[in-house]
Amino acid sequence: MSGVNYVTKETLEQMKEELTFLKTKGRAEIAKAIAEAREKGDLKENAEYDAAKEAQGLHEAKVASLENAIATARILDAEDIDTSKVSILCKVTITNMANKKTVTYQLVSEKEADLKAGKISVTSPIGKGLLGKKVGEVADVIAPNGVLKFKVDEIAI
Repeated sequence: MSGVNYVTKETLEQMKEELTFLKTKGRAEIAKAIAEAREKGDLKENAEYDAAKEAQGLHEAKVASLENAIATARILDAEDIDTSKVSILCKVTITNMANKKTVTYQLVSEKEADLKAGKISVTSPIGKGLLGKKVGEVADVIAPNGVLKFKVDEIAI
């Protein structure tokens, strides 16, 4: 994940808060679990100790991943977005040409994607297919079940 990670200012702040929590309270909790497991005796046959050490490894991997995401983050401001074509942070209303259903999605970074909130990643098949399209154009989206066609109805912030 060495590429640029486009996020909103709010998401960057959330990521920084999570990183701070993981580095302070999260590490303290894991250290406590390891210490408690050590007190129980022989480390060779201590399943609690092994589990605590594994949790520590996963925790440190998450810290490293979050640090990388923050280091590569670029803040996007809604005022800088061109709504003449689909781009990240745009809200796009599209119509599925096959079943005529209309939906609205906001294109966001992978970190912010939440389908229930109507936010899809720009790296998703639909997100990739819509990028750069203008109102009235049809996007061909390559999905696992074949090619889907979506007509761009509206682009907003």
